[in-house]
Amino acid sequence: MAWLDYVLIGIVAVSALISLARGFVREAFSLAVWVLAFWVSWSFFREVAFHLRPWIDSPTVRLGLSFAGLMLLILLVGGMVNYLLIQLIERTGMSGTDRFIGMIFGAARGLLVVAVLVLLAGLTSFPQESWWQESRLVPYLQELAFWLRDLLPPDLSKYFQYASRIGSNWGLS
Repeated sequence: MAWLDYVLIGIVAVSALISLARGFVREAFSLAVWVLAFWVSWSFFREVAFHLRPWIDSPTVRLGLSFAGLMLLILLVGGMVNYLLIQLIERTGMSGTDRFIGMIFGAARGLLVVAVLVLLAGLTSFPQESWWQESRLVPYLQELAFWLRDLLPPDLSKYFQYASRIGSNWGLS
């Protein structure tokens, strides 16, 4: 295995260990809260900024504070709810199961992270480097990256290209 393989395995392992320590409920709920916070902030920051007009003159500052304030509010409320959920899980004796499922979730998240990194590497000359082509894991991760790339709009996905070990172009449409 090439050094790149060890780095990729390390990323997945660290993600799995973090989720093992934190547990599935905390990890999944935290992710959901971040998505919700971004969605709420994006959907309503203009309305909140409108109500800040009497106190803040600058439209840019109003919009920025509105977005940041909504994010912070949702993250704080989500953090409190997450804390209550964790207390409930610990009191019911399900923390071992929660942590095991969390480890699986973390490994899946780590795999997604490395697939995105491989996808982004397609924007560079990395796929033509010898250390990239010597990797045993990259061809498998490229397949996952191709799947992710196909979820992108065609005008964006055309920029992600990879060279295979035998010199043909993988994933070019």
